[in-house]
Amino acid sequence: MSEITHRSVETNGIRMHVAEQGTGPLVILCHGFPESWYSWRHQLAALAAAGFHAVAPDMRGYGQTDAPADIEAYTLLHLVGDMVGLVNALGETSVVIAGHDWGAPVAWHAALLRPDLFRAVIGLSVPFRPRSTVRPTAVMPQSDEAVFYQLYFQTPGVAEAELERDVRATMRRLAYSGSGNAPGRENIAMVRRGGGFLDHTTDPDTLPPWLTAADIEFYAAEFGRTGFRGGLNWYRNIDRNWELLAPFAGAAVTVPALYVAGDRDLVVRFPGMDQLIANLSTFVPKLRRTVMLPGCGHWTQQERAREVNDAMLEFLKGG
Repeated sequence: MSEITHRSVETNGIRMHVAEQGTGPLVILCHGFPESWYSWRHQLAALAAAGFHAVAPDMRGYGQTDAPADIEAYTLLHLVGDMVGLVNALGETSVVIAGHDWGAPVAWHAALLRPDLFRAVIGLSVPFRPRSTVRPTAVMPQSDEAVFYQLYFQTPGVAEAELERDVRATMRRLAYSGSGNAPGRENIAMVRRGGGFLDHTTDPDTLPPWLTAADIEFYAAEFGRTGFRGGLNWYRNIDRNWELLAPFAGAAVTVPALYVAGDRDLVVRFPGMDQLIANLSTFVPKLRRTVMLPGCGHWTQQERAREVNDAMLEFLKGG
């Protein structure tokens, strides 16, 4: 079988590094925070073996892809534009797009804004969230003692300093504490005022079975080189995205779709998510299937590679 190969392409005014494997219909795999093309390593091989051309980019601000300095250069319109440019650079006209974590909103909005190009969509962890009537940060949880982590991420330099203090420990803590293997993670989404995002995380003595020391080393090397600013800038555009997407309020994702999440993923426990997931077909009328993976945490395609591969391939083959 073919091996993973790497190259850079020009897209939307930046140079983007991509990992790819296989030949056939194109499937683009968008990673989230704080990750890399590498988080799709298991899917690249499975998709290639099944007759697809799987392409996993380092998203804007990550890895070997350009990281523009301006915070304003990381809106969903930029990120969807990067994917449109990537499809064009690869010489294709029709593609299935998948996304996990922050990559999921990119995938959902690619399908929303360009259904002519993105013929189907797969969302992992984060469901399609229709545009609300209020500015997102205005309704994020906060108290006198703590704020929602996405609010903590808003001030440039603060989260960077914390996460970059010991990058290897940061990656171990986030990988373990966000996974289905970690016990008692109820407070992990809230950051104590004056404290840090990692305060409620655990640096495990041993890694869970789905994660190796080599995996941690790969992520640590990437973020040790790039820092976390590029990825954090995605969070700093949450309100700007809301403003820019006003013309699409009430619009539905009209292409065939699959949603996969772990039942121990903190994202599915965010306020209102239970109702959103239960009623996802209202906003995604061609939703074929919702798959909830028992005991799986946030790192869906890494924690449950076989189950995710099976669900993706069934969807891609029209099952």
